[in-house]
Amino acid sequence: MAAPRVVVIGAGMGGLAAAVDLARRGAAVTVLERAAAPGGKMREVMVGGSPIDGGPTVFTMRWIFEGLFADAGASLEAALPLQKADVLARHAWRAGGRLDLFADIARSADAIGDFAGAAEARGYRAFCARSADIFRTLRGSFIAAERPSPLDLVKRVGITNIAALIRTAPMKTLWDALGEHFRDPRLRQLFGRYATYCGCSPWLAPATLMLVAHVEQDGVWFVQGGMRRVADAIQRLAEAKGAEFRFGAEVAEILTRQGRASGVRLANGEEIPADAVVFNGDVAALAQGLLGQAPRNAAEDTPRAARSLSAVTWCVKAPTSGFPLVHHNVFFAEDYAAEFDAIFRRRDITAAPTVYICAQDREAGPGPTQGTPERMLVLINAPPDGDRRGHSPDEIAELGERGFGLLKACGLDVARSASEEVVTTPEGFAQLFPGSGGALYGRAGHGSTATFARPGAVTRLQGLYLAGGSVHPGPGIPMAAMSGRIAAARLLEDWAGARGTIRIGVGRA
Repeated sequence: MAAPRVVVIGAGMGGLAAAVDLARRGAAVTVLERAAAPGGKMREVMVGGSPIDGGPTVFTMRWIFEGLFADAGASLEAALPLQKADVLARHAWRAGGRLDLFADIARSADAIGDFAGAAEARGYRAFCARSADIFRTLRGSFIAAERPSPLDLVKRVGITNIAALIRTAPMKTLWDALGEHFRDPRLRQLFGRYATYCGCSPWLAPATLMLVAHVEQDGVWFVQGGMRRVADAIQRLAEAKGAEFRFGAEVAEILTRQGRASGVRLANGEEIPADAVVFNGDVAALAQGLLGQAPRNAAEDTPRAARSLSAVTWCVKAPTSGFPLVHHNVFFAEDYAAEFDAIFRRRDITAAPTVYICAQDREAGPGPTQGTPERMLVLINAPPDGDRRGHSPDEIAELGERGFGLLKACGLDVARSASEEVVTTPEGFAQLFPGSGGALYGRAGHGSTATFARPGAVTRLQGLYLAGGSVHPGPGIPMAAMSGRIAAARLLEDWAGARGTIRIGVGRA
């Protein structure tokens, strides 16, 4: 059977990974991206002549990318210079206190003991063991496999291992489960923040997300030259296998013929025929008719109430003083619950939001000398209503005062200049990623079964497949890449008439 012609819509992580796997197995692949460069949400923002990472800033689960490159006969290490982080993140509280987490569990336990006492250090070690157990249970059965139903997941884990599945604690919230390990509310804040990695509230997300702790301990990596280098490296790999990339190519419509996807029509009217299409965008765009009428019933829309977090971000180039930043930094106010109540119930930003800073010139060593401008991404969480409301310049200025005011209260001064920062709001993200409303993580994983509500690779329209952070296995750079691998595998199996459970790139233990 001849290899299929495949159009991949979008050069985000999912689309890039799908392009590699499809091209290396002989498919004729054309990747269409409306932006000028690959990466999707992994975008660079130019500020004062310098590129600043304006999207994802954390590179983890290296094994997924090692598998992608190795299966294509290449080496991740040769293609992408990576440096393992010693300090995972530095945390500070307006009410007082500072705590570093390390890649080494023993060092973190010692730091927590000094910060909050010996009992909390013991709680941390138990928490880490629990996190590792959850990750081992779900790695091959969920993360690296086609989307299961709850019953399918039980079958994959195995009846004899049902106790391990129960220990993933899907019926508990993350916040409640953290209370079993930590009494200090600051530590519950710190580890509750793992829910935001998936765009969720720790009061609504399942305790399963404790696995993030193990993911970080397994390795957080700095990418030399910035996160966009990840996308560049995967694009080069796909091109080496024969994939063609076209940038500035906006897809206006997915075409169908005889009940299956048959290609696309670009905004300029050009039609590109295909045997199959992989859509690497927010899945809600299909149901909203943004890719034409034919694929509207291919997948479900994401209700506004089910959307994940959005954000307001400042890409800043400015001198700092007063606080010893590392690469990843988190600054907390006192009332963490108010932040998520505001976003998910009142659809607003709380008075004193948590602030995340990625100080991108502090990968190693002391960083810039005092008075020297440094590149930073500053982020606060926001409701995903970018398609319903905008923010006036006065509102943005007031949000900045609140966010940077919290930093100052924690000891960090940022010498801001309006000419040296670029702000992106939920409405800006809604425009960048059509159909999302500004939600950065697709559907929020709130509740014990919400993760099963994410669509899988296969749609109701034959020949149309899905990849990206809004589909299984979820958001984030490695998960989106895995979604592309799953979509490619399923497409090729369907083309060959094969069926079976897809498990890809499980790699080393």
